[in-house]
Amino acid sequence: MRIIIGPIFLFLYLDYENLNLSAQTLPYALFLLFCLSEVSDALDGFLARKYNEVTDLGKLLDPMADSIYRISVFLTFTLPPVNLPMILIFILLYRDSVISTLRTICALKGFALAARSSGKIKAVVQAISALIIILLLIPYSLGSLTQASLHWISTITVSIAALYTFASGVEYIYANRKYILMSLKNEPRG
Repeated sequence: MRIIIGPIFLFLYLDYENLNLSAQTLPYALFLLFCLSEVSDALDGFLARKYNEVTDLGKLLDPMADSIYRISVFLTFTLPPVNLPMILIFILLYRDSVISTLRTICALKGFALAARSSGKIKAVVQAISALIIILLLIPYSLGSLTQASLHWISTITVSIAALYTFASGVEYIYANRKYILMSLKNEPRG
């Protein structure tokens, strides 16, 4: 569901007028999509743990779905009126791409690298920063916040998220260095 919501979020942001939404209702529609995505993520994790359906495949797919959705949202916000700097989104994208690639390589070699608490905190920090931007769009759409202020506050918020995202990537690699090195050396598990 999160993978599907990402493109819908972008389409809604870009083409809200053709969907008969006003600039004042757009933030609420984006907020609804955001909440739907976050609830689906929480529900997915809750049900997997409750029914003991935690699998190696789920350990790979869940972070991928989170990454695709969040990157889609942040890429959306590189467009006007928010205009986030693309470099911040590249930090998010590169971290997730490197970690996903390492997880896949390790999985192919028989090592399932589970999510770390720093990665879960990263997801929360990114979600909060996206939520802040969505909420800032409300006063912006009402004329109570300038575009310059929207851009500045959004950029600072996502910069903090990008710094934590980078740090969590370093921590993830360091914590799993033994398995990553064994997988990269082509040593089979055993």
